[in-house]
Formats: sequence, structure tokens, C-alpha cells
Amino acid sequence: MRFLEDRPEHDLTYSDVFLVPSKSDVGSRFAVDLAPDDSTGATLPIVAANMNSVTGPRLAATLARRGGLAVLTQDFDEHDTFASIDWVKRQSTRFSSPYTASPDEAVSDVLRRLPAVEGHVLCAVDESGEFIGAIPAARLGQSLADAQIGDLLHGKIPHITEDEAAEPRQAFSRLSELDVEAAPVVDGNGVLVGVVSRHGSLRNEIYKPAVDSQGRLRVAAAVGASGDPGVRAARLVEAGADVIVVDTAHGHQQGMLSAVEAVRSAVGDDVAVVAGNVVTKQGVRDLASAGASVLKVGVGPGAMCTTRMMTAVGRPQFSAVLETSEAAIEVGARVWADGGVRYPRDVALALAAGASSVMIGSWFAGTIEAPGTLLHDDEGRIFKESWGMASTKAVTQRFGGLDPFDLARKTMFAEGISSSRIMLDPLRPSLEDLLDMITTGVRSSFTYAGAATVPEFRERAVVGIQSAAGYEEGKALPVSW
Repeated sequence: MRFLEDRPEHDLTYSDVFLVPSKSDVGSRFAVDLAPDDSTGATLPIVAANMNSVTGPRLAATLARRGGLAVLTQDFDEHDTFASIDWVKRQSTRFSSPYTASPDEAVSDVLRRLPAVEGHVLCAVDESGEFIGAIPAARLGQSLADAQIGDLLHGKIPHITEDEAAEPRQAFSRLSELDVEAAPVVDGNGVLVGVVSRHGSLRNEIYKPAVDSQGRLRVAAAVGASGDPGVRAARLVEAGADVIVVDTAHGHQQGMLSAVEAVRSAVGDDVAVVAGNVVTKQGVRDLASAGASVLKVGVGPGAMCTTRMMTAVGRPQFSAVLETSEAAIEVGARVWADGGVRYPRDVALALAAGASSVMIGSWFAGTIEAPGTLLHDDEGRIFKESWGMASTKAVTQRFGGLDPFDLARKTMFAEGISSSRIMLDPLRPSLEDLLDMITTGVRSSFTYAGAATVPEFRERAVVGIQSAAGYEEGKALPVSW
């Protein structure tokens, strides 16, 4: 990356900069390969943050199916984390993981996890897990709250077989023949294996799943710097975790360096170890020397984070990524840009600054696949709650086993927002809908720069500096002037 004019002496946020178009030989967005050049095995430069309100097993499987990587939080009980990894590994790499309900479950209960939106399917299964039938999710919004799912199965969606959905074009054609947007998929024995939709068929043609050596979906897991991180990391890898993220707010401290050394020693050289967070070259060098292959970059840019206002500690994210990525590449490592992205442009700018992947938190918290219950505000709009990982709510969850006095002492030093409403976008309710929007913008950014790969984009991108008015000029107007 180079600046259009002289490199500024002051630090920059994503809003301070813009990409300048260059002569391009990349004729199509489909000619762009978005695979990150790190050691994580992902094929899409998007990582879901290890936040309790963002990443659970369903979101992890959905993101990996499209090539990205999700990080399971360290706050999960070890047994629950192992179960989450196992669940992700058992999901189809081609078909969406089905939303299921028992025939006697009430519509109101189902609507707490699956909204009444087009293009999604609810599958009914009996007590033994045997597939009974399916209905469009949109029908839930047309039914009485106390109606039972079994009573809605008249005129149910026809299912299709794995063979009929073997290829994306074939699956799309079969759904068109049946005049449905989505349908359950069963194997030769009638066992439910997933759901395929018309949009899903198109995505199967565009995205490449992130899979391990056994062809299963990839997933990352976080460990803290305290306790015995090496032992926990080894157990996570044994359970199937593909990437270990050693995570703490202040990554450039001796305790963190010791933790990274312990984790690297425990998992060996073949497992990617991510460590952070840092915002300086020296932080990168020290953590990479301790054994980290990827550095997590960002202090304070997240939507749920109050660190900068509480402590004055942090750094504008574009400059933090730019400086740390230069240092990382020098020592054979890479960086993830963690936080501060609010539009697809910000993801592109993070990649231009040198990130191999971009970590997203609250932006994903309002999707169907994110953990948590679907709630309604006074105007009937659907939302999910999100909170910062240093907030009182997160600290209480993490240290709930302490006695009341010690827990109260921990929460005295909490930072971050404990509850924020992240609205479900009615036009993009799914994580996959957001991925489509983000990657469409990023692919276009690559073609404007004349780059077909992430390393080429990092090399060819030209960045200019703009005023606040220049940033506002780039926004679409919601109404006529």
C-alpha cells in the first residue's frame, strides 16, 4: 500500500482515508481470490470475534461454510466448548444447518430463535430426531402464537435428496421446479442432512468452505493468558479446534508472552496460534518471537468497547493495522484487524493496510445465527443483545463461580457496554446476507486497485486522506435533497 501523497505523521481511522482507483487488468469481481495469506486455512478474510453475543456453534459453522473463521469464546465451560467444536465438525460443508422443532412446540417459542423471514425453513423432527416435515419460516408470522408446529405441517415443503442437490446449478433448478425458495435435504435413508436454498446454491458456486484435513468445517477457540493456557489449548486442539487464539485486552505484557510460549509448546508448530491485542511494532515482534503466527490488532475501536474513553489507551485503527502489519510481515507473521469496521469499505481498507483477515463483532451480533434470543422492541422490531467482553455482564459470566465479595471486586473494574440492542436487518437477517454485502464491496475494491489476491491488494492499494466532509460526501442520501 502507498499513500496518494506523503505519509501523514498523525494516526488515522478508517473514516480518515479512502481508496484511489488504479489501472486494472482484473475484469471481474469473480476473478478475485479473497483467501487470506495467513496460516489459518480460511478462504475468506473474515473472522467472527470471540464475543459471547457473537460467536456460537451455529454462527461458526455458517461462517466456515463460506470460508471464514469464527472464534469460540474462552468464557464457555470446557465441556460446552468441546460440544460446540464437535457440532461444527459434524455440519455439512454444502447445506445450511437446519433449524428444528418438535411437533408440539409452540410458534411463539420457535420465533425466539428463528424469525418469520423468507428463504428460511423450519424442520420438524420427532423425539428420536427423525425428520417429519418442513414449513417456510415465513409461515410462522402468519400463525397464532400458541399454535403447535405439527398443526402447520399441512402443505409442507417437499424435501429433496442429496443427489438432487449435488451441484449448485442442479440444486437451484430443482428448487425452481418445486417453486420453493428453500427445502430440506435428506440422504438416501431419509435422514435430514441440511437445508438448501436458491441463494445458498448461488453461494456454493461463489464461496469455498474452510475445511480441515478431513474435509470438516474449521473452527477456532480462544484461551485466556491466565491459569494454564498451554494445557487448555492442547485439549482444545485434541477436541478438534483448528486455530488457537490467546486473548487478553493488553497483549503486550510478560504474562501474555509466557502464555503464548506455553501454548506454542503445547500445540506444536502445525497449529496457527493467534495472540493479542497489540497496536505497536514492538508488540508484534515480541509476540511473534514468543510463538504467535498471527497477531490480533486493535485496542478500543470496537462498538461495545469503552477502553479509550475510560483509560485514554488505544490507537486509531487504520494506522495501528498499517504499522503492525509491516512489522509482522518482516518476521513472517500476519495480523488480524480486530474491531472498528462498520461498512464494507472499512474491511477493504483494513486489508489494504496489511491485515490478512478482519475480525467482526457487533456487526454479526444481530444475525439469526448469533447466540441469544430474538427479542422485540416497542415498535415490533427484532433485535438481539450485544455486550462488550470487558463489561460487567461479561465479567459476571466469566467469574460467576467466585464468592460474592470477589465477584463484586472484579466487576468494579469492568469496562465496556453491558447491553446494546443490535437490530436484525429485515433485508439481511442472516450472517450469509451480511457476508454477501461485505464481500461484494471488497471484491469491487480489489478490481478498482487492479488486484486479484489479498497480497496483491496489500501491494497495489493507493490510499488518500480525506476530511470529515469528504467522508460524509461518500454516504448515500436516505431521502431526496
